[in-house]
Amino acid sequence: MISQLSFYLTSIILGIMIFFSFVVAPVTFSALNEENARKFIRKIFPYYYNVNLAVSILVLILFIILKIFSLDFYLILSVAVLFAVSNFVLMPLINKFRDEKQDKKFKQSHFLSVMINFVQIILLVIILI
Repeated sequence: MISQLSFYLTSIILGIMIFFSFVVAPVTFSALNEENARKFIRKIFPYYYNVNLAVSILVLILFIILKIFSLDFYLILSVAVLFAVSNFVLMPLINKFRDEKQDKKFKQSHFLSVMINFVQIILLVIILI
């Protein structure tokens, strides 16, 4: 039962990520003007990262309880670390570069965040198959 819970929680993380990437972000920028879209994205991204970080930590705890230290454990650990890095390191940099109109650095750091998100999705799919 606990192992099933870890599967469901991992599925929830993947679902949130796909929904956010392919629905929330694109609709935000098509429905809101640039100023309001920026405000909304800056408010919602910390929730996105923190919820996914919390759920991935919960999965890690379940793996520890079950004494499962397989590849899946290390993959979900990587996913959790990447959520923390994205939220606490990369996102403040992205916002700083945008505010300071450092377009090249903004684009590079934003691209890095998109790539991290993509890698996390791949890792979650690997865990689930």
